[in-house]
This record gives sequence, structure tokens and C-alpha cells, in this order.
Amino acid sequence: MVEHKIDKTDRRILQMLEENARISVKDIAEANFMSSPAVANRIRRMEANDLIKHYYADIDYSSMGYVVKAFINLEVKPEDKSEFYPFIEKVPNVIQCDCVTGDYSMLIQATYRRPEELDHLVNELQKFGRTKTEIAFSTPIEHRPIPVKTESDDEEDKKEDLF
Repeated sequence: MVEHKIDKTDRRILQMLEENARISVKDIAEANFMSSPAVANRIRRMEANDLIKHYYADIDYSSMGYVVKAFINLEVKPEDKSEFYPFIEKVPNVIQCDCVTGDYSMLIQATYRRPEELDHLVNELQKFGRTKTEIAFSTPIEHRPIPVKTESDDEEDKKEDLF
């Protein structure tokens, strides 16, 4: 992997892709006053450097009957993580699993059609450690893009705030 420092144009491209991963290279090029091949090269470089890791659709699971969204805290001992990671990777209803600080070591987001299915997962997880499960009633803020900035952008913003 080649080290690649991103510039303002890269950040604009990233912002556009984060807002709509299906936007065409042509549309990105027009918005940035660039040629399509130049934009495509920048995107390929950012993919090669793992700055862009995936493209995916943001699916409304509840419209397909997956109405139980749960956040499961799990306490996993460090020596059990080598067994836990392959296990959790194979659970299809797990949307995300993060290693976190605090009383628990894992935060798992999963979605199911019925509470009984969630109960089965929680029972399976308890072989790895203590759990605490929270079920979401609603999601007022879905996954959304954040402003793509670097530390140098933050410094520029601070300078502008002085004037």
C-alpha cells in the first residue's frame, strides 16, 4: 500500500461518494470541474490505500420484516476472542460488532424478525461471557455521512475563526 495524502478534491469526492455511493464518475467530475479519468484515478488510488473500503446499499431492514433491532453488550475475556471472532462473523443477522471500552468488551448490533430469534443469539453469546441487551424502539438518526476533514482542515478552520 502506497501512502497517499488526501487533498481537498479527494475530500469532496469522498463526501459525494459517502452521500451516494452510486453517483457516477461523470457527475463527480462535473461537480469538481475535472475529467472523468482523473476522478476515476483518484478513486482507484483511494481504494488501493483502503481509504475507500466498501460500497454498499443502506437497506431498510424493517421493511423486510426485521423489526427487532438490538444492541448486545458482551464481556469476552481476551483469551476467548480467538474463538469468539470466527463465531460472530458467521452470524448472518449481526450488522456490526465493535471491540469497546467499559464494563463490556464487545458491542454487537443485530436485527431479527422475532424476539425469539434474538433470544437464541443471546443464549449462544452467553457461552463467551456476560451479556446486556438493549432493543431499539426507533432510530431518529440513521447512518449518515459526516464531514470529511483532516487535521489540517481543522487548523484552517481555527485560523478562519480568529478573523
